[in-house]
Amino acid sequence: MRSKLIAGNWKMNGSLAANQDLLLAIAQGLGTPSCNVAVCVPSLYLAQVQHVCASSPIAWGAQDMSCFEIGAYTGEISASMLRDFGVRYVLVGHSERRQYHGETDEQVATKVQRALAAGITPIVCVGETLAQREAGLTADVVKRQLAAVIHANGHCISEVVVAYEPVWAIGTGKTASPEQAQEVHAMLRLQLLAASKQADRISILYGGSMNPANAVSLLAQPDIDGGLVGGASLKANEFLSIVAAASQ
Repeated sequence: MRSKLIAGNWKMNGSLAANQDLLLAIAQGLGTPSCNVAVCVPSLYLAQVQHVCASSPIAWGAQDMSCFEIGAYTGEISASMLRDFGVRYVLVGHSERRQYHGETDEQVATKVQRALAAGITPIVCVGETLAQREAGLTADVVKRQLAAVIHANGHCISEVVVAYEPVWAIGTGKTASPEQAQEVHAMLRLQLLAASKQADRISILYGGSMNPANAVSLLAQPDIDGGLVGGASLKANEFLSIVAAASQ
């Protein structure tokens, strides 16, 4: 049976003081959750998060990593460096990395390889823009993005988490309806089943403006196994409400 996962993506937000308050509030409100909970934070805060969350149910992750292992790559952070800070998850191929940094499907696939080799679970992000959806290209886009990861990682694909994040619903206040999200999640599930006999264990998260108001209906869908939560992960009460919805 697949485990539910609620992972917060702080994006480029945070400060030492704000992080401390947010993490303590989340930890105090969690109790013993019946789903997995994680926060993906800017890398320079990983040491702080590791210290604050070490005795809590909160796992921590990074928002990106290098496709290189070691060497003259100024500004890059390798999977082995992340592992030094107890990182359990890393976001790979987030739409903002694809859009603003020109990441290709092939680079994303290589990052997945590096993360898996380091014992870190990659959360592989796929999703279409509004123009692509309106052109009827949603299936083509998300299947192409996931296919690159499957091709490069073979049977290891069963060790990843996938996050469907419709780009048109990220930070816009718009959200795919539960039916729209389920349609894409079901399609991704079939693609994974064709690639691995253990695909039933792969969690597929929804990552488009999940919030307390829509979490219950989204998480009730049969192929939505959790959420990659953006803005709501920066507010303890909202994040805890989403975790509670996943725990039902």
